[in-house]
Amino acid sequence: MHFLVKTGMTMAALLPTSATHNENSEGKSPNHKVQEMKIENSEKKALSYDTATFGAGCFWCVEAVFQDIKGVKEVKSGYSGGFAKNPSYQEVCTGTTGHAEVCQILFDPSEVSFKDLLEAFWLTHDPTTLNRQGNDVGDQYRSVIFFHNDQQRMLAEEYKKELNASGAFSRPILTIIEPFAHFYQAENYHQNYYSNNKFEPYCQHIIQPKLEKFHAVFQKK
Repeated sequence: MHFLVKTGMTMAALLPTSATHNENSEGKSPNHKVQEMKIENSEKKALSYDTATFGAGCFWCVEAVFQDIKGVKEVKSGYSGGFAKNPSYQEVCTGTTGHAEVCQILFDPSEVSFKDLLEAFWLTHDPTTLNRQGNDVGDQYRSVIFFHNDQQRMLAEEYKKELNASGAFSRPILTIIEPFAHFYQAENYHQNYYSNNKFEPYCQHIIQPKLEKFHAVFQKK
């Protein structure tokens, strides 16, 4: 992102360089002011971002898909929907904490809509299987949307209803739609998993085909 800063002649500019040291009345150089403006504009832009939280099986796959979408600024893998605080991956895998593996997605609504994210969500996993995605079995792999506001809830429920009515899937969609409560970020080695482990068998045989399918449908996004 580039920022254009307009400057004009000031009284300070008429003083000898040795007297001003290229600083303004606040003791800040022009470059320092430009940097502050960049930070301020970036912070203002970030305030307009929104958050989505989806569970669609193993979060390694979900993360890789949403990181490829224009307008998505950050994707974090973690755990939501359970009752234990700060669960570890090993605890979630036992299926006793109530958590689902999820990705929390920070996105810019001016670049990608929540409905676009829903489309990607339903396209890239099987929402008709209960607590299962492929060989991953357990309620931690359930299909779930944790909505952050009423608009997200409404859009998710309407979209789910439309998909069921259209017969897009041969069986009813079992995706759970419930309010967001807590997100616990997963351990560091789970973050950016596909990017850091592209040549591992799981990435090659499970994630890569899913990404190829996604790219074929979402080329413009």
